[in-house]
Amino acid sequence: MTPASTLERRNRELRILNAIAEALNREVDLRRALEQALAQVLELFDLRTGWVWLLHEHTGQSYLAAARNLPPALANSPGIMEGSCHCLGAFHAGELAGAENVNVIECSRLQNLVDGTDGLRFHSSIPLYAHGNPMGVFNVASRDWREISADDLRLLHTIGDLLAIAIERARLFTQSAEFGAAQERNRLAREIHDTLAQGLTAITLQLETAEALLEAGLNPDTVRAKVHQALALARQNLEEARRSVMDLRAAPLEGRTLPEALQALVNSLAGTRRPELHLQLNGASQPLPVRIQTGLYRIAQEALANAIQHARANRIDLTLELTPRAATLALQDDGIGFDSAALPEGRFGLVGLNERVHLLGGELHLQTEPGAGTRLEVTIPLENAL
Repeated sequence: MTPASTLERRNRELRILNAIAEALNREVDLRRALEQALAQVLELFDLRTGWVWLLHEHTGQSYLAAARNLPPALANSPGIMEGSCHCLGAFHAGELAGAENVNVIECSRLQNLVDGTDGLRFHSSIPLYAHGNPMGVFNVASRDWREISADDLRLLHTIGDLLAIAIERARLFTQSAEFGAAQERNRLAREIHDTLAQGLTAITLQLETAEALLEAGLNPDTVRAKVHQALALARQNLEEARRSVMDLRAAPLEGRTLPEALQALVNSLAGTRRPELHLQLNGASQPLPVRIQTGLYRIAQEALANAIQHARANRIDLTLELTPRAATLALQDDGIGFDSAALPEGRFGLVGLNERVHLLGGELHLQTEPGAGTRLEVTIPLENAL
């Protein structure tokens, strides 16, 4: 290689590293950082497809954290992108020391696929480590059958180091935000405690005054006025307590993942007098923002309650599917169905579900007709979820 070509190659590498570093430095949100990194790598290396596996912080399980331009055979079958494979197996075993090409014969996700692969027959796997800690695997693939060159593999390995540091930073940022939120909840709880204590003290004073007036034999109207003041204070403080509890109570799945909470919900509803309940989980290791987990749990809870109460079904299937781009919750029953354009009066379940879905920025789709069962599907986009 001539000095001129060597200089040109190094300049190209520096441009690529600088562009990706700038993109990663703009983001502290993990999902957006991964999306930015994928977009930059694919464009700068003239590649077509990329995806990132990460290890869950707490369970160590791998999950698909981001993907871009997956071929239809993979994009339309999320189940294929679950579980272990050649790359993840080598990574877990410590055998994926650097970036390497993987062909279709070695790749367990591609070896049995013929149609819908967009010509994807080679992909390159880059291990992600931060300070020696395993983070996941970064995969990229070209439009054709070409393998990625040794020079580009080395460069991708360096990019993998940048990406791993960005992942660690994003996770630390999230932990910091959650710690700050916990501190704020504790502060508010203390303030509420102080407020309620003051309110109860005021009620006590009013009642003690009333008691003293009674003992002194004064006008009953004066005593009654003090009692009424005490009652008003009690109602006011009760309302304040209810509002505070609603605002600050722990999430219904605190201490559990959404899949674990859904499994517990299904188990609690299962019984001999109820329909058969079945739960299916796809991509269950994928972490979600707390507000989305809570919202999806409440949606599932309400949808199951409605189906059990009204559908007269023999079987109800609840499915949760998590991908880097969206969370999908679907409920299917084989019950009596209904005319969605003519709901009976007093049936506000669907209205409440629509409101919850709208607050999460998602969409609700309902398929039903009398005698044909019901399918309810909720999709929540995750690209910009915080």
